[in-house]
Amino acid sequence: MNARVTAQEFHAAEGIGDWRSVYHLVSAHFRTESLDEGAALAAAVGRVAGEGAEYVAIDVRRTGVTVSLGRRDVELARRISRAAAELRLRADPSVVQVVNITVDALVGADVLPFWRAVLGYGQIGDDYLYDPLRRGPAVGLQQLDVARAGRNRIHLDIAVPHDQAEARVAAALAAGGRLVSDEHAPKWWVLADAEGNEACVATWMGRD
Repeated sequence: MNARVTAQEFHAAEGIGDWRSVYHLVSAHFRTESLDEGAALAAAVGRVAGEGAEYVAIDVRRTGVTVSLGRRDVELARRISRAAAELRLRADPSVVQVVNITVDALVGADVLPFWRAVLGYGQIGDDYLYDPLRRGPAVGLQQLDVARAGRNRIHLDIAVPHDQAEARVAAALAAGGRLVSDEHAPKWWVLADAEGNEACVATWMGRD
């Protein structure tokens, strides 16, 4: 299968059960018992990545390793899963997520340079900023036609695996949140805390 596929095609492929699409990435999290185990998996990913290495990001912690691919490469995902299986490491898709900060703006060109400079981020297109070292959340602009009165202008977008979204929404509601809108679900749900500060829980579904 061609490496450049839609999220739906990626999830329909065999051998990628460890992986979940979250916005433009596909990610897998493998549980570990030590940094040594995590380092062993990182080294194995380096060996199997081949020409796809430029798309790979690895976060190693004592309790687990998160591997993210900057494109939906089915064959590379399969190779990494096989490497993890050889090390007897199991995937936990429930903890995969991507957090974005979204800034509402009337004139994006007026505000994006500030956020790019203050964060030291790189820019993609005219509405998206990213951490070159992939340490922090991305920042995106949401175009407004008119200023919103009485609402916050910055909110969090939390992209989660499509099969975890309803549980995440339920947990947020049980923790004192409220549902603002599910009009666009399962693409995204709009939630708010007790004081009206908003966050969106999002999936890949409906984005292809």
